[in-house]
Amino acid sequence: MKRSDLELLGLGDGATEEQIKEAYTRLRAKYLEDRFKDGEEGNEAARMLTRLDAAYSELMSELAESQSASGGGASFEKVEELIRSGDIQEAQRVLDSFNERNARWHYLQSVVFYKKSWMNESKKQLEIAMQLDPENEKYKQSYRKLNERLTNGAKQSQEQPQGGGVYQGQTMQSDVDDQMGGNFCSSCIQCCALNMCINMLCNCCR
Repeated sequence: MKRSDLELLGLGDGATEEQIKEAYTRLRAKYLEDRFKDGEEGNEAARMLTRLDAAYSELMSELAESQSASGGGASFEKVEELIRSGDIQEAQRVLDSFNERNARWHYLQSVVFYKKSWMNESKKQLEIAMQLDPENEKYKQSYRKLNERLTNGAKQSQEQPQGGGVYQGQTMQSDVDDQMGGNFCSSCIQCCALNMCINMLCNCCR
């Protein structure tokens, strides 16, 4: 790993991923606070914050590349762990570090886009994954679920143009394989309950 990046975080050679994340979190919090100080001290803190973010991104990319070189399966598992823990930004960093992008890579990229509510991009990545691995049932099932959600979302948008986003309020699933699931039906239940309340109010006013 680049020595200057490690030194910026106050670390030495052989620093672990956990040590890098801990040092980055601590220093970033400090510079975020110091940047509001008057004069050159605040300006320097802002500059250090930019350097810190760049160093952290570079170090994490190097770590991901090292993991990929030692075995792609381990890195894919790392991405899945990050998705389950909700660290979508870090999952994207690891995915970006891959040189070889096979069907599993495109599937996981689809999951990351899905977590960001980028549904069209998620669909495109799933289509690529199925082209590369046409016999994979998990990819096919995820694709069917995503298409159903897009269709239902379009219908709901037409019926309730003033409503919130179709995917608002969906929670992340604990299992990557269930990422095309979610709690879509809860929105329908809330809508029905709201209509019942409105009807009751109208009847009382008569």
